[in-house]
Amino acid sequence: MTVSVRYITEDVDRAVDFYRDRLGFEVEMHPAPGFASLTKGELRLFLNAPGAGGAGTAGGTPSPGGWNRFQIEVEDLDSFVQDLRSHGVSVRGELVEGRGGRQILIEDPSGNPIEIFEPAN
Repeated sequence: MTVSVRYITEDVDRAVDFYRDRLGFEVEMHPAPGFASLTKGELRLFLNAPGAGGAGTAGGTPSPGGWNRFQIEVEDLDSFVQDLRSHGVSVRGELVEGRGGRQILIEDPSGNPIEIFEPAN
């Protein structure tokens, strides 16, 4: 079984650049302006423009944003986030520390959240 995440994004080309250049995703395919498929490890991420193809219209008219997210684990959260901020990446809220580690939410160019997590030692 393959598991994938689909994000709706206003500008697929810009989102591809963000996920590839800032978060280290590989582009599997980008056949049209309204769709792209990327991977990072075992995570497959589909990017759809609203209204593009069946997935861009399933269940109504989807839009980006919300609070559901996937998580990327890093070894040095402070350095990772500092690099993202230096490239103008939007951060949602403040860094949070808990028993399991530290985390912060960043946003892709359309406002979709991604959790950046550093596990506790």
